[in-house]
Amino acid sequence: MRGDTTVPVALDRESRVPLAVQVADALREAASGGHLRGGDRLPSTRALAASLGVSRTVTAAAYEQLHAEGWIAGRHGSGTYVTTSPPTRAERRRVVAGHDRVPVPELLALTPGVPWAEGIDRAAWRRAWRAAADAPPLLVAERAGLVEYRAAIGEHLLRHRGLDAAPHSVLATAGTTAAVVELAASVLRPGDLVGVEEPGYQRAVAAFRGAGARVVPVAVDSEGMRTDAIPAGVRAVYCSPAHQYPLGSRMSAARRVELVERARADDFLVVEDDYDGELRYDVAPLPLLASLAPDVVVHLGTTSKILTPTLGAGWMVAPPGVTAAVLAYRDDAGTRPSPAGQRVFVELARHGDLGRHLRRLRRELSVRRGLLVGALRTAGVPVLGDDAGAHLVVPLGSGRDERARLAEGRERGLLLDGLARHFAGTPTTAGVAVGYAGCSRETLRGVLGVLVDVLRPTRR
Repeated sequence: MRGDTTVPVALDRESRVPLAVQVADALREAASGGHLRGGDRLPSTRALAASLGVSRTVTAAAYEQLHAEGWIAGRHGSGTYVTTSPPTRAERRRVVAGHDRVPVPELLALTPGVPWAEGIDRAAWRRAWRAAADAPPLLVAERAGLVEYRAAIGEHLLRHRGLDAAPHSVLATAGTTAAVVELAASVLRPGDLVGVEEPGYQRAVAAFRGAGARVVPVAVDSEGMRTDAIPAGVRAVYCSPAHQYPLGSRMSAARRVELVERARADDFLVVEDDYDGELRYDVAPLPLLASLAPDVVVHLGTTSKILTPTLGAGWMVAPPGVTAAVLAYRDDAGTRPSPAGQRVFVELARHGDLGRHLRRLRRELSVRRGLLVGALRTAGVPVLGDDAGAHLVVPLGSGRDERARLAEGRERGLLLDGLARHFAGTPTTAGVAVGYAGCSRETLRGVLGVLVDVLRPTRR
């Protein structure tokens, strides 16, 4: 076994920076610069304190910070070790002009919208697909979706989202984006005005514009979409009230009431995108707008965030006039959502595997968010967003700063997401959105140090 590694730590006792922070910074820089490598054993906190001439509380605090960031890990009865070194600029292989191409390692995607697919019980997954394959082939396309799927969605919404949807109001879809495309094509007319959250989901913006609608951005704040900013004359308003995308706030109760009252008074539809409404782990899932006003709200959901995009399945709950228009559009266009994913969802729900997965998913994401938020806030990095979903936002002061952080993340092996691309107009807020569901927990823990270093407010 290797002995303790010599640690290059120089303390400035005249500095206003706390000694524990100086120790942590020195060790972090030694690891990122290559002086310390994965597997190197560090001195004990007592031994390091003695060599530096400081109290043990200083070195213990530094080790605790580095452990939270994922730079070091303790082994019972053995000591404290540096974890596998995160990628650095020097370690990234590049293509050299005039030579054979050398493959560049893929970036680790820490972006929103990626589900925890590795958490799906593989035995349950295989069982559901086998059972789905036992169903006889369809002779006629089910434009509204399989009856058993729509029933399963109704039960899912009642159990996990508190929405008691009438069977005839539920339609199968191919996901939220596909549902917005159908709504825009069947309910709206070219030239209709549509209000969309800003920043918001740009695929929805593209779907509305593709149907000839005029999109007007509506500002959001810590209470969600600002209802007072919705312009007169809109035909529809698109929002994500349970977990605003991408900022992560929830729409307040007062705003919800204002929005549906305004929709009734001004005769417009509210399109409620509940893309990850099941993924709340601080309180019970928030009530849906569709529960408050089923006469003016079109509710959209998807299996892509709670399970996997593999199924290609989602749902729409809408007033009778809207469902009729969507079905007429499908008849004219000859389209319908694929039944294969619907059948798999039915089997997962029938045997209780869906409910068990959701419980595991909420627990896992809660732990991951705790790791991420703890490491960021300990380093002085501000965090936006409710304790929900699978991403958070780190606000920044300018678009230039945002672009610099994204570029540095790529240089160090991380693919991050900036807020600029979520604006239909000129960006007015800068920041980085960090997803934490698409990799393993061990991988996330291992790159926390690099992530914190990229996003910390004080730049070296």
